[in-house]
Amino acid sequence: MPTYEYECTSCGHVFEAFQSISEEPIRECPECGNTVRRLISGGTGIIFKGSGFYVTDSKKSSSSKPEKKEEKKAKDSAA
Repeated sequence: MPTYEYECTSCGHVFEAFQSISEEPIRECPECGNTVRRLISGGTGIIFKGSGFYVTDSKKSSSSKPEKKEEKKAKDSAA
């Protein structure tokens, strides 16, 4: 269930409410009883955990570069 952030239009009181998506939004301030508006929050950042994302999906293979260097060394020593 998401956490929604609300702000009172009269007193400026900001509070959070843990509500189901299907629940009606809160309409009155718990401090003064006047109307509140739901704020748009930034949410959370994305955290990649585990052994896979960068290593297997988007990292360039570095094994091809050393092989090219070895080939150049072999050509220089043969000449």
